[in-house]
Amino acid sequence: MSHDTLPRPRPVKTEERDTPPSPPRRRHWTKRANPVAGLGAVVWLVIVVVPIYAMLSASLTSQDKALTGNPLTPPTSPTLDNYSTVLNSGFGHLLANTAIVAVAVVAIVLGLSVPLAYVAVRTRDRWSGLAFRLFLLGVAIPAQAVVVPLYLLIAKLDLYDSLLAVILPTAAFAMPVSVLVLVGTLRDVSEELYEAMALDGASPQRMLFQLAVPMAKGGISTVVIYAALQAWNGFLFPLIFTQSDEPRVLTLGLFNYVSQFGVNIPALLASVVLSGVPIFAVYLVARRALVGGLMGVGGK
Repeated sequence: MSHDTLPRPRPVKTEERDTPPSPPRRRHWTKRANPVAGLGAVVWLVIVVVPIYAMLSASLTSQDKALTGNPLTPPTSPTLDNYSTVLNSGFGHLLANTAIVAVAVVAIVLGLSVPLAYVAVRTRDRWSGLAFRLFLLGVAIPAQAVVVPLYLLIAKLDLYDSLLAVILPTAAFAMPVSVLVLVGTLRDVSEELYEAMALDGASPQRMLFQLAVPMAKGGISTVVIYAALQAWNGFLFPLIFTQSDEPRVLTLGLFNYVSQFGVNIPALLASVVLSGVPIFAVYLVARRALVGGLMGVGGK
């Protein structure tokens, strides 16, 4: 048999293995530049930063140079005398009163708005819905429209010229927005979780404190910051419902630098800077919770 007629070896068949599919290729999206949005952000940044810079710069200048020159020019000889003047003018007493008002308002708002929001979410009858809508009418009522009836009511209750005269109205006007935020947050809690706890024999009070409150931490943080800001920056109620120096808060303490013959502008701005530091620090710590809670206001 010749070499050409020899049988050729058959190719050995290998077992076909299942090869995993290749992962899909990621699409790289190129972000298009938005010059209009960038310009708007720069303009907004300038609007916010320039007044803060002017306030800080003026608080470091002396009284005789406050009204002369360009307010945007950095101070040639900065001084801390204005801050020393503020700290030695009863600033600690004003800060303590403001802190008491803020803590009390936050406690009242949380103690009432969380159960109210829970009832509004969990109760399905029309009366609870009607009560919730009537309660939210407080959002549309400005404090200036009811300040005279509030004055008469506080005078009848013998609360005039006390911290309670500031705490109670401030908490009342912070309640509608707080309930709205918490209702939107609690509506995002799954109904199956409530049903599972109900099958385990949990009472409504237990579901409130062991399920609703832990699941609504974002909304509760938002309410805390909102109520604290309302109490810290409040001016109308302390002005109308207090008179003596004992219950005076920071916003009224600014009048200490206003006299019949002029205004101590550097000391006034130094007081504004010092009074804004605590609440600004609280905002920096909890700003993510604030934004997240406000995004959930709409609910489901």
